[in-house]
Amino acid sequence: MPAAYPQLCDLAGEIALLDSTSATLGWDQETYMPPAALDYRAKQLGYLSGKAYSLFTSKKFRLLLDQAEGEDLSPVAQANVREWRRQLNRAIKLSRKLVEEFSEVTTHAKSAWADARKDSNFKAFAPHLDKLLKLTLKRAERWGYAGEAYDALLDEYEPAATAAEISTLFDTLRPQLSSLAKEAVARSAAIPADILAGDYPIEKQQQLNREIAESVGFNFEGGRIDTTAHPFCTRLGPRDQRLTTRYDEKDFTSSLFGVLHEAGHGMYEQGLPADDYGLPSGTAVSLGIHESQSRLWENHVGRSRAFWEKWLPRAKEIFPGLSLSIDEMVAAVNRAEFSFIRVEADEATYDLHIMLRFNMERRLLNRELKVKDVPAAWNEEFTALFGMTPPDAARGCLQDIHWSMGGMGYFPTYTLGNLNAAQLFRAARQSAAIAKDIDHADYASLLQWLRTHVHAHGSVLSPRELMKAATGEPTDARWHLEHLKARFLA
Repeated sequence: MPAAYPQLCDLAGEIALLDSTSATLGWDQETYMPPAALDYRAKQLGYLSGKAYSLFTSKKFRLLLDQAEGEDLSPVAQANVREWRRQLNRAIKLSRKLVEEFSEVTTHAKSAWADARKDSNFKAFAPHLDKLLKLTLKRAERWGYAGEAYDALLDEYEPAATAAEISTLFDTLRPQLSSLAKEAVARSAAIPADILAGDYPIEKQQQLNREIAESVGFNFEGGRIDTTAHPFCTRLGPRDQRLTTRYDEKDFTSSLFGVLHEAGHGMYEQGLPADDYGLPSGTAVSLGIHESQSRLWENHVGRSRAFWEKWLPRAKEIFPGLSLSIDEMVAAVNRAEFSFIRVEADEATYDLHIMLRFNMERRLLNRELKVKDVPAAWNEEFTALFGMTPPDAARGCLQDIHWSMGGMGYFPTYTLGNLNAAQLFRAARQSAAIAKDIDHADYASLLQWLRTHVHAHGSVLSPRELMKAATGEPTDARWHLEHLKARFLA
């Protein structure tokens, strides 16, 4: 009989064609699609997701996978077979009908969310969220879980992680982060809230953003930047990486840090083995690792003094009205403030936003919170954590796109990303040569270190194995805490 593994790779390539086509249509929906196209776009995406599901769960794929598990394979091929088995065991518990329905509902929900957020109208989005919650619970029940429904969803984004583990981690971190955040905010009180306020035309921001993204290593031969309501990064093919951001003409750093964040995601995708596109070995291992890349470039690099010593002079050339000194600029981009919007939050307060969302999702999934009560519950928890109440739903429970895209279980990976980012950045700086380059705002050696220790592995190593191989130890929160203390309290 012919070897099964190459045939599995061919099938995976066909599935990747369908998935990448879906990604292209999804990107278009968020950037350029006319509103009247929504209904048909939902059908397109539903069909493609259902077709990909049918191929992956087909009798042919299952028989080939059974056969491949008995073949003499390379370590990378063994890892691909292992991951296909893990994914198949989850996929067969669903159905094509459920997969297609979930895709169509999320397509409509994302459009409804964008309109509701613009109008700060939660009631307009509530029916979509209610439908999504029911479908999400149905998927969780079919997947099964040992502890709670959240486990089944979290496993989609961070394999083998559990809600109980995340809860224990957050319970340990919360008092330390709350105390650190309060002190950081107090120390930043002397920095004017409007210190960066100015006139920053969008086309000028786009110019600076592109120069910086290209400088840190994002390859524009295989990528581009566009505008959307909520910044995101998506991979449309092995050499086609799309970044998006949004603009504030009074503060150029809003779009800049959005681009640095998404470029971190994009450089991870660009560093995956392109020839393995569609295989687990050519796919990012988890969102906790993915977010480590975006948070590393956005915060450890983009908010450093060395970065602004290089880029402030160029920013002043592009924005003649920008007159801050280097000390003022570094203070401005590291100003700590309790704020309503997660994606614009500083490092000192950011993880508190994630903890709120994690708790809200658990309450929804455990049926302790009804959809109609989300705004009030959100405001209550936000006030307890931040000492202020969101003035409207747009700056409260409607600010994130994740629920509309069916992403419950996603949010904890942001904090896991922060922990991993600090640990990976520290490990890279153990090389004197890399540390010297970073201190001179030369990031080529840092990117190469990440290419070697993170990107090149795809999903061959588990998230925990990857962190241990790259840094010598499993993920440990102490490096993130040390980083925050050094940046905000030193």
